Parts: sequence; C-alpha cells; structure tokens
Amino acid sequence: FCGVHFMAETAKILAPHKTVLLPELRAGCPMADMVTGEALRAWKAEHAGVPVVTYVNSSAEVKAESDVCVTSANAVAVVQALGAEKILFAPDRNLGSWVARSLPEVEVVLWDGWCPTHDQVTAQQVAAARDGFPGAPVMVHPECRPDVVDLGDAVLSTSQMLAFAAQNPASEFIVITESGLVHALQKAAPGKLFHEIAPRMLCPNMKLTTLSKLADALELGQYAVEVPDAVAQRARAAVERMVAIG
Repeated sequence: FCGVHFMAETAKILAPHKTVLLPELRAGCPMADMVTGEALRAWKAEHAGVPVVTYVNSSAEVKAESDVCVTSANAVAVVQALGAEKILFAPDRNLGSWVARSLPEVEVVLWDGWCPTHDQVTAQQVAAARDGFPGAPVMVHPECRPDVVDLGDAVLSTSQMLAFAAQNPASEFIVITESGLVHALQKAAPGKLFHEIAPRMLCPNMKLTTLSKLADALELGQYAVEVPDAVAQRARAAVERMVAIG
C-alpha cells in the first residue's frame, strides 16, 4: 500500500485475508497519532451516550472505539443521516468544523487534532493565489482551517476535486490540498491548468514511499501490516456502517 500506516491498516481491516504491505514503515500520519484508543475511550466516558464519529484518517484502535467512520467526501451526509442532536468528532477539528457549519442543527464536539499540511495554509496565501490567477475557481479541502475554507469557491475532498475539475468549464483552477493531487488532476482534466499556493503543500510522510522501497516490499514480501482480530472486527463495523449509510 503506497501511502501511510492508517491507510494500510484500513485496507487490512476491509480485506483481512489478504496480504497488505507497507513499503515504508516510517510513513505515519501526525493527525492520526493525535488520538489513541485509550484517549478516545476516556473522552467517550465524559460524554456518555453521544455517538462517536471518526475520520478514516485514524488508527485501527481508534476506529474500533467509534460508532461510525467518515471520509472528507461523505462526512456531512453521514452525520446528517445519523440524526443525532450531538456527536463527538475526531480527530480532525477542521473537518469537524466544516460538518458543524454545514449542519447547524447538530452540536459537534471536536477533538483537537489537525493535518499539519492543511492546517498551515493561511488566508493570505489563498488571497495571493487569487491575485495571481484571477478568475480561477478555488478548490479547497475541508482539512484546512475555517478561515481558509471560507475563501474557497468549492469545498471538496480529493476525489471530488477530480470530478469538479473534469466537469467544470473553467480552464484554470487553484488547488488547496496536498501537491501530489495535481498529477491526478492533470490526468483527469487534460489541457487544464492547476495552480498551487506558494509554498506548495507537501506531506512529508506520503513522500517517504519510493519506487525502490515498493520494489523491495514486493520482492521481499516485507513489512506486512497486521491488525488484531478483535480490533479489526470492531473497526470494520464502524467502516461498514459508513458504507451502509452511503
């Protein structure tokens, strides 16, 4: 799995009988590491009976303590479908804030976690990009801070950005998410231009995986990811509930 550890864990949770290899063991996620299963259990105890909604960018043990998982693409829809008056949302305070603003009827209690790559973006950087590329729609990821999200023309997950760019008649776009998406955008919408903010948004953990490390993993079968069955079963239930909601 050419990504970070929580992604490989999630693949193993959903396909327990398959071998999942992580080419680079150091490829972790700072945001996922900002909450542990133990800490989440304590938080739940402080808010007894309140459903726990967890971003998929989290560890298996955290998913196992959750009622339902969400992606950045479906977070608002899943929380709305729950029909709860109050939820606990972990670990991303920015995505949780976007859910809260989209669903003012729901009280969203936020865990204080964030993606360093997205959280560091400033409104000034977005304004500078608009000045540099006037008229280009701004696509912003909801992992960004609320004041940055407010400046976007469209608040989108990465998969939604690909569809938006391909379908929108504009020929140029400003992309406010990790730099690696630009290559995928160029393939999804050939002939269109995609501008990044300065400096570029780079996730150092995603960039740890290289072709040579991938080759080593495949040739040697090394760095298999395992999730204890008891944890995997509970985590799978939270993910499957998300899928069932749609």
